[in-house]
Amino acid sequence: MTKPATLTRRRPQEEIDPAVVLNALPDPVLVVDRAGAVQFVNLEAEEFFDVSSARVVGTPLTDLIPADSPILGLIEQARETHGSVSEYGVTLETPRIGAHFMTVQAAPASDPPDLVVLTLHQRSIARKIDNQLSHRGAARSVIAMAAMLAHEVKNPLSGIRGAAQLLEESVVEEDRLLTRLICDEADRIVALVDRMEVFADRRPLQKAAINIHSVLEHVRRIAQNGFARHIRFVERYDPSLPPVLGNRDQLIQVLLNLVKNAAEACPEQGGEIVLSTAYQHGVRLAVAGSDSRVHLPLLVSVQDNGDGIPEDIQANLFDPFVTTKLNGTGLGLALVAKIVGDHGGVIEFESVPRRTVFKVSLPMAADAGALVEGA
Repeated sequence: MTKPATLTRRRPQEEIDPAVVLNALPDPVLVVDRAGAVQFVNLEAEEFFDVSSARVVGTPLTDLIPADSPILGLIEQARETHGSVSEYGVTLETPRIGAHFMTVQAAPASDPPDLVVLTLHQRSIARKIDNQLSHRGAARSVIAMAAMLAHEVKNPLSGIRGAAQLLEESVVEEDRLLTRLICDEADRIVALVDRMEVFADRRPLQKAAINIHSVLEHVRRIAQNGFARHIRFVERYDPSLPPVLGNRDQLIQVLLNLVKNAAEACPEQGGEIVLSTAYQHGVRLAVAGSDSRVHLPLLVSVQDNGDGIPEDIQANLFDPFVTTKLNGTGLGLALVAKIVGDHGGVIEFESVPRRTVFKVSLPMAADAGALVEGA
């Protein structure tokens, strides 16, 4: 005979103190009222600003940050729009804490009203963007090398190839394998130099309003009819996304490179690539050396379910000649970083086993009603 199930009464869930949660966060968090006074700081904020909560609560935020800091404008924007806003690349510098390059996020609190929660990301996205900007500089450092190689390497190679072709006409069949090898290797080196010459292209980028979904569809068709025919594609698009301000051919090159890398990373069985787009409200990138800020609301992501990127190369992934491929040149992602940077955008990535995603943030065309290429 089966015993009847015993009903147990669950204890009511204990109320969680929000301060306990905020104090557990690894980023500085502050709460500011409408008058600009600090009403709360978590433990990480106390450590970051080197000040105790008892001393700072009730004092103006400008006692902690400069009065001309863009953070103050970000707080007002969050309060006026009633939504979360964030800004990449903010430099926060005071005599007490020194200089910090970071991402700042401001979000209004619903209860009580008129409070804004300020979060300073000094370890996460900001560090990725900082690294990415360094990678972009590293990519540009090959410009002089490309110009030198074009002159000092390609010209001699054409002579070597010509000499090998002349020898091929006078040698026996067995030796022609060697002359063909010389020609093939000369062609391979020329092709590598041609790829590097792209970095030396300083012509102004021709931009227009681009339908990014049309670009993604074009890239997907190329992939599924070629190198990714064995991989399942999943599309998660925001149909209301406004047009991107960019160059269609170069955006195709960026996304085709990312999709090709994703396809090569996917497992032989069950490979999947997810293409997605989204609108990011209030995302801005501070331009180094100026007071201007670029709005980057359009997010394009390429995700794969491969083994992930080895940790030992993640910090230098966008540098030239860094690759995990057996016969790779290591110029693909360096070129991607350059093109995205030329568009005024940002590329970052997250990678763990079974989930690697590259995220490209791009500016929106100023006039959304303008003629859209590829629509």
